[in-house]
Amino acid sequence: MIKLIKFLKPYIWLLAILVVFTYLQVMANLKLPDYIAKIVNDGILGKDMSSIYQNGGLMLLVTLGGGICAVIVGYLASKIATGVSRDIRKEVFSKVESFSINEFNTFSTASLITRSTNDVQQIQMALIMIFRMVLMAPIMAVGALLKAWGMAPSMSWIIAVASLSMMALIIVLFSIGLPKFKLLQKMVDRLNLVTRENLTGLRVVRAFNNEDREEVKFEKANEDLTKLNLFVNRLMVILQPVMMLIMSLSMVAIVWFGAQLIDTGSLEIGNMMAFMQYAMQVIMSFLMISIVFIIIPRASVSANRVAEVIETEPTIKNPESPMKLNPKGRGQIEFKNVSFSYPGADLPILTEINFTAEPGETTAFIGSTGSGKSTLINLIPRLYDVTSGQILIDGVDVKELKLEDLYKQIGYVPQQGVLFSGTVRSNIKYGNKQAEDSEIEKSAKISQAAVFISEFEKQYDNEIAQGGSNVSGGQKQRLSIARALAVKPKIYIFDDSFSSLDFKTDAQLREALVTETKNKTVIIIGQRISTISNADKVIVLDEGKIVGQGKHGDLLKNNKVYQEIAYSQLSDEELKAVKPNFEKSVLKGVK
Repeated sequence: MIKLIKFLKPYIWLLAILVVFTYLQVMANLKLPDYIAKIVNDGILGKDMSSIYQNGGLMLLVTLGGGICAVIVGYLASKIATGVSRDIRKEVFSKVESFSINEFNTFSTASLITRSTNDVQQIQMALIMIFRMVLMAPIMAVGALLKAWGMAPSMSWIIAVASLSMMALIIVLFSIGLPKFKLLQKMVDRLNLVTRENLTGLRVVRAFNNEDREEVKFEKANEDLTKLNLFVNRLMVILQPVMMLIMSLSMVAIVWFGAQLIDTGSLEIGNMMAFMQYAMQVIMSFLMISIVFIIIPRASVSANRVAEVIETEPTIKNPESPMKLNPKGRGQIEFKNVSFSYPGADLPILTEINFTAEPGETTAFIGSTGSGKSTLINLIPRLYDVTSGQILIDGVDVKELKLEDLYKQIGYVPQQGVLFSGTVRSNIKYGNKQAEDSEIEKSAKISQAAVFISEFEKQYDNEIAQGGSNVSGGQKQRLSIARALAVKPKIYIFDDSFSSLDFKTDAQLREALVTETKNKTVIIIGQRISTISNADKVIVLDEGKIVGQGKHGDLLKNNKVYQEIAYSQLSDEELKAVKPNFEKSVLKGVK
């Protein structure tokens, strides 16, 4: 909780007001037993009834004042706690947005969701309880002890015994329960992970008839969480009845020993009743603190988890003295001796990569699965940073550019089309809020998305569900391409973005892209030879190294890796059309 104390700074004045009203509320509560003692003593002694009425009236006024203070304290506590929670969630979200993929791999998506919601909620509940009870309890306990001592010093030992008993109980219970709270949040993470994985992969689960298997995984995570919750709750449930027992025994002791003092004339009945009220206030103070202590250990675990996210420094951030790109630059990309290794990996995934992607040309990458194609293009927008070497855009190292300036140069289309809840229009405009309707329609037409958009009832205002779950994989890819086109960047990156398209749509899309991207730098990752065969330069990757560069026809003649890929996809006639002397013996050798 201490790590998040900075979030209280904007509310310092509200906190000061809350402390003042808390003090007034406590003073009102401490004053009431005095009036009770006077009313009872005056009534028994038959004194002037006007004194009873006067004390009764003052008692009503003090009660009213205490009630008003309690309402104000409750309001301020809620306002501060919810405000702090809002600021923490905002900070966590902002920090997560700045994370590179390295940091995302450190925290799972399920864990980040839990930390942003459940953990922050635990902090909010703890703050409300602290402001409403913890601030009040010590003042009330000390004040009630002093008042009780003043009323009947000879019976103060009863309160001392009750207080020590409750302190011992709290220490024992929380020494057992505290380690469980940390484990509890981890189990919430685990349950979220299993649930999210199951819901995301629901089609695959059903396709392979594995519902029973997934139910077993969910049941285990759910059962483990339930058992631990039951253990913690049962442990904490002991607290309240035992404290009530201590309070009841204290009341019996006060009445027993107080009656003896009254019998000897050492104590008045009203004073004994007031002492009883003060004893109850002391015990209630400990009860309030114990209730808060039920929440605080779990909240402290949550606070540490949230602070862990906030305090994580992104490995990829803006340079201290950023450089500017030449406005007249056309988006040339150059890789100079680039190598890259994933954190903790023994071997590099990319080694000594050198190539130049020129404006007005299409540079395509192809290679077997795991050859490093997607990793290579992820280095351009700095989703990862190179381990060694340089990536230059118009002669400027991408590490020397502000991230915002770098992103403006790139229209990125990921392999898996990602759409956001909203409309077709809002998704295409996602990267360019100022895009006009004509530009949106043009982008949709080039990406071949206009074909299916025209079939929607509301067309560009048709709703897109979260994650694009109400459109097909091919439609997602086309809308993702339209979104990149609407940005009008200098560099286009297509990470196998045509894989879900049929051959006809693929060909039409690539043909339409030629005109739109004729002066742009285009980088394509493809799995299909037909997708990259018309590229100005094809780069062949194998085990993280460039093993060939050139045009489709040249590579088909001279590059063994490319020949293997081509032979696995193209017919003999297609191969011979490119290379008439492509003998069957060679084809057999490729096998």
